[in-house]
Amino acid sequence: MLKTALKPRWIAGLVFAIVVSGVFVLLSQWQFGRSTQSEVTVSTTTEEPKPLTTVLQPGGFFPGSVADQVVTVTGTYDPQKQILVPGRLHDGARGYWVVAALAVENAPALTGAGATPQTWIPVARGWVADPADASAPPSGSVELTGRLLPSEAPVPGTDAGPGKASAVSVAELINIWEVSSYPGFVAASSETAGGSDVSASASVGAFKPLNIGPQPPAEKVNWLNLFYAAEWVVFAGFALFIWWRLVKDDYRRSLEDALDEEQEAAQLYLSEPDPADQHPTDQHPTEPKVQS
Repeated sequence: MLKTALKPRWIAGLVFAIVVSGVFVLLSQWQFGRSTQSEVTVSTTTEEPKPLTTVLQPGGFFPGSVADQVVTVTGTYDPQKQILVPGRLHDGARGYWVVAALAVENAPALTGAGATPQTWIPVARGWVADPADASAPPSGSVELTGRLLPSEAPVPGTDAGPGKASAVSVAELINIWEVSSYPGFVAASSETAGGSDVSASASVGAFKPLNIGPQPPAEKVNWLNLFYAAEWVVFAGFALFIWWRLVKDDYRRSLEDALDEEQEAAQLYLSEPDPADQHPTDQHPTEPKVQS
């Protein structure tokens, strides 16, 4: 069969089948790329800073509509309320987020058992590679701008250790700090105290800014496009199968032709007369008997 496949016409047929299969694979990749689409486009309105007190209310749920919103906050830090969140990456290096509690100015106070007169919000101020590099938050009134993010889920069964938390989880932090808090946190991009920039961006040491951009929107799967992608892959394989089938049929025909030629040759051989039958054996005349 290899000899048949190496015929010039079948080599050309193989090249054509490979080209067709390649086109089908490209169409499959295109359909697969279209099978995952964003549910919504990234909203540009989230990049317009808004006061935190007008965007989010303490004591309730965190609405998804305000996630990624850039907010402005004025308040004061408590140097005793700062923790480190391990396992955070920055330019490929693993380190810690420095998270401090900010008492929000003009924030509505929560009421009820256990509520404190002041409402706080966790602020992720920056990143450090070593816990020793984390300095205390600035004192006095601080004006900051940052991205509002929903609370993370705490890591169950994990003891981060003294001065640390498993995640930027409001539920975990309010138990550590014993304060009333907003249901989210702010990733700070700028901080100003007394007219001076006190953010991680202004630091020349090991304190690095987070630089958290808008999160990508959720994606949904378009099953119809995914089906088309699989269909084009089947077509690509079918093109190669057709070439193999044609080569196999040609090989079988060559075997049948060779068998027919052998049968015809055998019949011709059997139908030819025997040369011995065409030249009868010479007969000697019987000598007469002599009578005595």
